[in-house]
Amino acid sequence: MKITVINGTEKKGITYLAKETFLEPFKGKAEITEFYLPKDGPGFCIGCIQCFGKDQKLCKDAEKVQKIEKALLEADLLVFTSPAYVMHTTGAMKALLDHFGYRWMPHRPAKEMFGKRAVIITQCLGAGENSTAKDIKDSLSWWGITYIKTCGFKLMSDIKWEKIPEKKRNKITRKLTNLSTKMAKIDYTKPARTGILAKAKFHIVRKMQTGLGKDNPEYTDFKYWKANGWLGKERPWKG
Repeated sequence: MKITVINGTEKKGITYLAKETFLEPFKGKAEITEFYLPKDGPGFCIGCIQCFGKDQKLCKDAEKVQKIEKALLEADLLVFTSPAYVMHTTGAMKALLDHFGYRWMPHRPAKEMFGKRAVIITQCLGAGENSTAKDIKDSLSWWGITYIKTCGFKLMSDIKWEKIPEKKRNKITRKLTNLSTKMAKIDYTKPARTGILAKAKFHIVRKMQTGLGKDNPEYTDFKYWKANGWLGKERPWKG
């Protein structure tokens, strides 16, 4: 089993501890690959649209982006972590997700993403854990992932683990342990079910791509969909 973890910050604080708690049941059993942002991630997207119009490998940050994408595509379980920065995900995480705009369903979604499972871990001092998770979940769902679990926490005390009341720390740990125990029991040789919303998005985009192809048969996204057989009977999910 392979797990790819995208850490929204390099800081080894509460988000890091939460992630380590979640991964505990998998250690020694799974191959875990981690990326720490911004160190391992790309710079800001400059809107050159090379990834949309031509090829994602023409991006100025292609080396880093493609390395991360390879790990995402090969993984059985994806884990994204981020503290809330002003009610949203970290700038480094947003910068990375921006670079995967070409993998959104209206463009060139990777068939490997349909059937994957993902976990999003967030925390905040007072508010923002849900909006932070949504920032990440929006991208994952538009990549084609249906099975997405979120685990967020309001600290409501201090941003240092040792200063958080013991009762609160125990509650956080239990919640993470319960989720990780459940996730560890899954048979990852079988893909997760692709939900009706993801399928609906796919079919809407399919019609859009068919129309775009009639106007411009050389349109990059249309050629991609056609090559995958998705304009016919082929689908990126099983069943």
